[in-house]
Amino acid sequence: MGPESVLTKKAEEATGTPATEVPSNNEYDYSNFYYSSSDDLFAIFGPYDDWWYGSARNNGYYLFSQPMSTRPGPQIELEEQLNHKALQLLNLASYNYLGLSYHPEVIAAAKAALDHYGLGAAGSPILSGTMDLHLTLEKELAAFKKKEAVMVFPTGYSTNVGLLSALLRPGDWAIMDQNVHASIVDGVIMSKANARFFRHNKPEDLEKKLKGTSGKRLVILEGVYSMDGDTAHLPELVAIAKKAGARVMIDEAHSTFVYGKEGRGVAEHFGLEDQIDIHVGTFSKALGGQGGFVAGSQGLYNYLMGFARSRVFSCALAPAVTAGVLAALRVAQREPELRTNLWKNVAHFRGLMDAAGVDVAESTSQIIPIMIRNDRKILGIARKLQQAGLYLQPIIYPAVAKHRSRFRVSISSTHTTDQLNRAAGILVDTLRAEGVIEA
Repeated sequence: MGPESVLTKKAEEATGTPATEVPSNNEYDYSNFYYSSSDDLFAIFGPYDDWWYGSARNNGYYLFSQPMSTRPGPQIELEEQLNHKALQLLNLASYNYLGLSYHPEVIAAAKAALDHYGLGAAGSPILSGTMDLHLTLEKELAAFKKKEAVMVFPTGYSTNVGLLSALLRPGDWAIMDQNVHASIVDGVIMSKANARFFRHNKPEDLEKKLKGTSGKRLVILEGVYSMDGDTAHLPELVAIAKKAGARVMIDEAHSTFVYGKEGRGVAEHFGLEDQIDIHVGTFSKALGGQGGFVAGSQGLYNYLMGFARSRVFSCALAPAVTAGVLAALRVAQREPELRTNLWKNVAHFRGLMDAAGVDVAESTSQIIPIMIRNDRKILGIARKLQQAGLYLQPIIYPAVAKHRSRFRVSISSTHTTDQLNRAAGILVDTLRAEGVIEA
């Protein structure tokens, strides 16, 4: 029995799928290993490893989680995991939108905090983990967001999970845009509230999904959607939610410190900050750090103190990271030219893509998807991009739906025009060679 037959037999035994329905090794993806019909919890590991080592890794999955040995700047060095060689690459994949992760003031603040406080907080925020730095960051963020209070969480993921599982209960309703982040979906699942999704950015479908619901309801939106790079149709969506008497939450992970006159996000851009009840943001994107926050009323803060389990039962944000984020917040407010240069770079790169006929979907932000829509072809294109000197990661299932594969460009204010031109040249030449765009 050859390796292909062995894999098919193992997959059939583990998943309960007849051999005639089991795809060939090259047709597998993560979805084929989600369920197992075996009574043994570990039965799926064998066929999964056969797929992983037999084809998936060498055919392109090795591109994920390759270790970088430099800061996430416009140019990076990483160890390519197929042949284990060091590569120097132009970087269009990092969320470091304002280049603040390596700003001198940010690094200096983190170093000083490391000397003073040590490595970690060494405790939960409600017990021994809260330090004066955490309270200073929360106070300055609240002033920046023009809200009564801000609560800091150790990660962006834990922010949404903790917030939503704290607020929602069985019988309540969460009505979400279908493109919201996985952390939002997971938080709603943990809450055991009723969940409905409305079609992405479609106000009329939100109105339809709100009908027939009653009691406590929360409409959940994002400022910039992380995979498509488009902004929420906020005025129409908020108006419908308010008309129905629902509360509104917005996750501005990719738009805080980037959108709005003062950088407060898409809600500020549309003048709707006071009509939105809960504002969520992260430190790992534009501020170049780690962590997340919830901004809102003092009552919300007080309630989350007792019920946000992902915060209550996690170690507090490391003091060195907290100090660095605090410094980055101050720099971002003091130097609006960082945002100005970011948007200049976005316009320049978008112009290069438009001129070449590259499909960037509905993006209007610093996140520019390069649509491929071919799950089997994109990994080969990604290998060729990396070989040509460009770090631009493929996005495939389960991060996006099947046949919605794309590359996701993240523009930074620290990219030079020359770097953007060279990166665009590599990208366009490769897409033409692969028949994705016309020659």
